[in-house]
Amino acid sequence: MKIKKTAAVIAALALSVTSLAACNRDGGTGDATGDGDQTVSLLLSTLSNPFFVQLRDGAQKEADALGITLEVLDAQDDAVTQTNQLNNALSTGADAVIVNPVDSDAVVPGVTGLLDGDVPVIAVDRGVTDVAVTSFVSSDNVQGGQLAGEALAEAVSETGDVIVLQGIPGSSASRERGEGFNEGIAAFSDISVAATQTANFDRAEGLNVATNLLQANPSVVGIFAENDEMALGAIEALGARAGDDVFVVGFDGTEDGLAAVSEGTMVATIAQQPEELGKLAVQQAKKALDGEEVTETVPVEVVAVTKENVADFQ
Repeated sequence: MKIKKTAAVIAALALSVTSLAACNRDGGTGDATGDGDQTVSLLLSTLSNPFFVQLRDGAQKEADALGITLEVLDAQDDAVTQTNQLNNALSTGADAVIVNPVDSDAVVPGVTGLLDGDVPVIAVDRGVTDVAVTSFVSSDNVQGGQLAGEALAEAVSETGDVIVLQGIPGSSASRERGEGFNEGIAAFSDISVAATQTANFDRAEGLNVATNLLQANPSVVGIFAENDEMALGAIEALGARAGDDVFVVGFDGTEDGLAAVSEGTMVATIAQQPEELGKLAVQQAKKALDGEEVTETVPVEVVAVTKENVADFQ
């Protein structure tokens, strides 16, 4: 008799757990309190870039504060890997997903599948092409590109040849920063863009690409890199010329980028706030899970950081 009673209790408990899980997923909103019962997947393009490490840290701090379990996955800049991660997030029952796309086009099927499955999707730093995600938290990359063009123009006295190191092809950040830079630099008729080439947001590639472009264009007086990592690679390629007869502008405001501005090897960087991006993305995910009103687009301020104001950001 005792064995039968124990079996009955176990069966009842199992049924209760199953029912709770079903309720949790059917509504797509998770537990009403959210204290430890809500799981958010943070899918980052890479963790080899300090910018995204800071974004992750900001997200983790906010998740801890809100009682959310944050699962962080690194796509290592591989679009196929990230697509698999998106699909797995749906199949394993993530309550919400925050995605920083490797490729804004390639993530579309995975993101659409999550949204169709009533899983909120927050895009952070980079958008998802032609998809209305639950919320998009990002810096104004176009404005940042314009500020970069103006800063570089001032550094080169509004004349001469410059080169551009682009980020990952297909990423919204690269497209928008490039668009803004082209708009900004177009106001200076005596400046010509001598060459443009991708270095995939990577420091080592920035070094190699900058080395080759500088050899092919010896008259270059300025370089715009669409992130600080490529800018730092370009500075390495320039050696003693950096900040002396060739001026470099980066983008992101990472610790290494700000240090280079302080040292004078980088004339300016466009500072984003990666920790704030991560924090706000988690906040929007939490609102979606709790059935609260979510902001469709959350802008985060950018600013040009030069030697004059770099101390304010360090």
